[in-house]
Amino acid sequence: MNPNTLAARLPVFTWDRIAPLKEKAGLHPNGPVDLSMGTPVDPVPDVIRAALAAASDAPGYPATWGTPRLRTSAAGWLAREHGVAVSPDDVLPVVGTKEFIAWLPTMLGLGPGDVMVQPALAYPTYDIGARLAGATAMAGDLALDLSLAGDLSLGSDLERVRLVWLNSPSNPTGRVLTTAEMRAAVEWARGHGVVLASDECYLTLGWEAAPVSVLHPDVCGGSAQGLLAVHSLSKRSNLAGYRAGFVTGDPALVADLLAIRKQAGMIMPEPVQAAMTAALEDEGHASEQRERYRHRRLVLREAFISAGWRIDHSEAGLYLWVTHPAHDCWSAAELLAAEGGILVAPGELYGSAASRHVRVALTATDERIAAAAKRLAELG
Repeated sequence: MNPNTLAARLPVFTWDRIAPLKEKAGLHPNGPVDLSMGTPVDPVPDVIRAALAAASDAPGYPATWGTPRLRTSAAGWLAREHGVAVSPDDVLPVVGTKEFIAWLPTMLGLGPGDVMVQPALAYPTYDIGARLAGATAMAGDLALDLSLAGDLSLGSDLERVRLVWLNSPSNPTGRVLTTAEMRAAVEWARGHGVVLASDECYLTLGWEAAPVSVLHPDVCGGSAQGLLAVHSLSKRSNLAGYRAGFVTGDPALVADLLAIRKQAGMIMPEPVQAAMTAALEDEGHASEQRERYRHRRLVLREAFISAGWRIDHSEAGLYLWVTHPAHDCWSAAELLAAEGGILVAPGELYGSAASRHVRVALTATDERIAAAAKRLAELG
């Protein structure tokens, strides 16, 4: 087998595409402000680090299923914070949600001839997952299309759909689906025998809207049949470097995923399981981090608006979805990088429909956020 066959299915890595912009932003005399990738910059909370250290003497193999306490903590967090009831037996830790998203189509058995539907503007890893499985990714905003037209416009491809992704709050746009929109998507998926996976990594970051989980009873009717919900601690608890997330939902689907992950060795290290447990059991640090992002969002939002830019959606999540009146996404990103030393993500990275938008992350220190606001005022 040609070792390059699999790699040949993949596009250029997303962040390699903006390397020239990063280089230009780095030339600013007062240093760059990197608002491109949603990478946490604040410290890992002490309660989490202490749990990691206490569990560091872990010479044996960890459990793929996770410790009982971890699974109980995840179920308890969903109940307390999101009104979602799941059994701890139906919680499965994952080695970062990107890993899970990339391999879910393969784990579900998708292959050539099968179709996976993703949002029209989407986190690139959904598409990567389809490519790795040899399946076809199609762009379609299931919940929005259903609310407008009563069905999903896939034509002859409808019968080949095996997996649909929802993402609310959206990365990159920050748009939040309503309960009714999500419920319509669930009903459609069940009616067509399709697995519906909901990427809920930004669920705790609602600013001007209240995001809801696909597993909330108002959405799913109290049944997780055919549904998976994916959660990450990267943003809530600054654990991007720990690779800590989990999936829950349909017991039969979770059991199948567990069986596959056991065989493949997709196992979260035991010290990270302990750290994740501590994070899920403590809301204090999460509230403090949310307040940091709230403040940074207000500063950047006001700065962009005052400089003549427009912000669309952005009612939740970790980003602002911004347009310039005179530039497309690449020339706007070029302007910010070359003249302001500000690095952002051109919207085209998330889909061709975003040719005029840039995505602006809130993940920079307060000092760098203030620097960006100052530079925007000078550009304006």
